[in-house]
Amino acid sequence: MFHRLLKPTQKHSFFLFGPRGSGKSTLVGSIFPASQTLSIDLLDPVMEDLFHRDPLELDRRIAALPSSVRWVLIDEVQKAPRLLNLVHRSIEKKGRPFILTGSSPRKLMRGAANLLAGRAFVYHLHPLTHLELGSSFDLSAVLRWGSLPKTFQLSSDDEKARFLQAYALTYLKEEIAVEQLVRRLDPFRNFLPIAAQCNGQVLNYTRIAEDVGVDVKTVQSYFSILEDTLLGFHLPAYHRSLRKSHKGHPKFYLFDPGVKRALDRTLTQELYPKTYAFGAAFEHFMILECRRLNDYFKKDFAFSHLRTKDGAEVDLVVDRPGRPPVLVEFKSSDHVKDRDITHLSRFQADMPGSKALCLSLDSHPKKIGDVLCLPWKEGLREIGLTPS
Repeated sequence: MFHRLLKPTQKHSFFLFGPRGSGKSTLVGSIFPASQTLSIDLLDPVMEDLFHRDPLELDRRIAALPSSVRWVLIDEVQKAPRLLNLVHRSIEKKGRPFILTGSSPRKLMRGAANLLAGRAFVYHLHPLTHLELGSSFDLSAVLRWGSLPKTFQLSSDDEKARFLQAYALTYLKEEIAVEQLVRRLDPFRNFLPIAAQCNGQVLNYTRIAEDVGVDVKTVQSYFSILEDTLLGFHLPAYHRSLRKSHKGHPKFYLFDPGVKRALDRTLTQELYPKTYAFGAAFEHFMILECRRLNDYFKKDFAFSHLRTKDGAEVDLVVDRPGRPPVLVEFKSSDHVKDRDITHLSRFQADMPGSKALCLSLDSHPKKIGDVLCLPWKEGLREIGLTPS
């Protein structure tokens, strides 16, 4: 078992959101003894049907609990959102703490579910970070297979490929088809590999709509579904005015490199250093690490990307409350050169007071002009995302 960075409260009710397979049940099981926890698994179709038809069954089961059972765990709570009204009442009247896990927090919010009015903390669990993997971390393997915990229990490439392919199919079956999130499944099925191919690129909804054979609004709704089910996220375009930041075109990233490769059917292809595919995978990995560490260490940093009309861009802009913003470029090169930081230097000159960093596979820290070039792990510390 890997040492997870997330440490949920043991004294208070909480939501634990994360994509399927990120390790929510394993984390909860490692902290809260089964003998002290009533578990209700809504992934079980029989259990889901029972509580969907008769939410008051929750009250009856809680009333019968011995004093030794302190916690109530409801797994995948978004499948029976009406239970949250009963959870709210139980917290108010009896002070009993609840653990509420799920893979679609925005589905609850959009469905006007009772989110307990601040009576439950909210945590997010991600696939494994390099810090959690420790000595098991292998960059090439993570770029190729991602870091869902299950992949580290599989020994062969064939097993890992089969697992990730099955993950993508399970997502379509359980998250999309069963929940009836789209009217027609076939266009959405066609959309997924195209979304994966667009990973890390500025989104052109019109072109994607033409490729899928649907209208632009449908494509935008499809991306919202990916975000709602925690399969991906938008990285907004940067603007000095936060009010205007939404006007630029966002990028979109899937939540795991292995799932991305499963969806665009490139799992069987090797990733060779110094190729475009390797560089894109490294950038994807670094963006994911930044978001995950920001969540775990509660930094409250905001992330965006910066791109001009002439195509010049910076991979990541990190807005740090009370501190200068950081412009970050990710390079998979093992030897950073002057030409690698041309855009960084340009943008830094346009943003007085900002810090410019190039994070790469180069093992030697160096400074080129005003740009500090660091090995990527040191760079994460310099940004403030990992402990010094």
